[in-house]
Amino acid sequence: MVSFTHQDAGTSEAAWAASGLVAQPELLLEPGEGAGRVFIVLAAHPDDESLGAGGLMARLERLGARVTVLLCTAGESSHPDSPSTTPEQLAGVRLKEFGGALERLLPESEWRFLGLPDGRLADHREELRAALQRAIAEATAASGLPPAGITLVAPYRHDGHTDHEELGAAAAEAANAGGHGLLEYPIWYWLWADATDPAWQSWLRLPLDPAEQRAKAAAMAAHSSQVQALSGQPGDEALLSPAFLGHFERPFETFAWQRPTGATGAYAAADAEGVFDAVHTETDDPWEYTTSWYEQRKRSLTLAALPGEVYTAGLEIGCSIGTLSAELAQRCTTFLAVDASSAALAHAARRLDHLPAARTRQLTVPQEWPDGRFDLIVVSEVGYYLAAGELAGLFARVEAALLPGGALVLCHWRHPISGWELDGDAVHAAARRQLGWSDAGLYRERDFILEVLTAPLETAVVPGPEG
Repeated sequence: MVSFTHQDAGTSEAAWAASGLVAQPELLLEPGEGAGRVFIVLAAHPDDESLGAGGLMARLERLGARVTVLLCTAGESSHPDSPSTTPEQLAGVRLKEFGGALERLLPESEWRFLGLPDGRLADHREELRAALQRAIAEATAASGLPPAGITLVAPYRHDGHTDHEELGAAAAEAANAGGHGLLEYPIWYWLWADATDPAWQSWLRLPLDPAEQRAKAAAMAAHSSQVQALSGQPGDEALLSPAFLGHFERPFETFAWQRPTGATGAYAAADAEGVFDAVHTETDDPWEYTTSWYEQRKRSLTLAALPGEVYTAGLEIGCSIGTLSAELAQRCTTFLAVDASSAALAHAARRLDHLPAARTRQLTVPQEWPDGRFDLIVVSEVGYYLAAGELAGLFARVEAALLPGGALVLCHWRHPISGWELDGDAVHAAARRQLGWSDAGLYRERDFILEVLTAPLETAVVPGPEG
């Protein structure tokens, strides 16, 4: 637990603005992605929801998602030295403010107050978890949705405030146990952390349109007991300073997207073959590679993005049934397509049978890797199945195997993948950070990102003069 007070100057918003936050991968919530889904927003105190997730809630209202809000405490301990207002009086004020803030974000919202004591959620851990489980059970029964259709939105579990961390940990536990999505919103983190902290670099950014920004600003202002002084007397000062509020006036919100701890990267799982064999056994084309215009168009764009006409040795990671492989192989003197699934490779092998230079091999990457070096490596729609550490291992393998001047082609779906830690934007950002290679081409649209990185040419060593 970090040590700080609301009176600390902390990290300025200018410093955060210069940190690269605006380059975070986007959390994409578009029309059609909210309707039919349930979001349970958790707040330890009145104003947490507006500061950390007000824009998100305004977006969900517009998209037609069902949103339930669970408020744990009345925040009655925010002004412990107030000479004008007792904790009981402050509780009444803050609950009224909470209702007013939600009216600006979710006019038809459902919310429940647990009545737990401010600053002591850790002492009421079982009550908190039981209430959260009831809320999830009720949402499941009312919606009929599978676990992946329910997303928890909670304070960041490492936010530095005891109540935020307790509630965040409870949400993570429930999400992991139930297979639900989890979005964590930081609040006090922006005060005590700085740009050198690695945590924020893997988070997602939700851009807010002007209407969402206005709704969030109105909700924040509704918590007048926190943003204005209770009176002019010592002990009644405003809790949230203008400098601190600046962190929440950005045209975007930031969330940590966490998968359940029970889930593992598909290629790192002990039963990786079984996982994807099951998918390919149900149908010959589980992702409609051969029939979908989206897939056909994306494949054509990928082939057009290759900077070279012909490659000496090509490698495709995660080839699935080989639709892209069959076209890549025609541009390569030799070509190897690998996948963890033997069922998928059986389809790929048949598709590549007429190409003598093409072959397939069952490998679980990055733990397993083919021998040799390549001047073309393609990683398409596979990176987000890996945990962050596994993805780093994959890029280390690529770096060692790609010849100088060779091309690494990345192409991935940009939306969050339910049950997995990463999405396409996060995969590509990780590649750029780790490899540091020059970008030979970048194409991005709402649904996918396509990028070509080039391995550096080897620098000749020039002998120095003899001494």
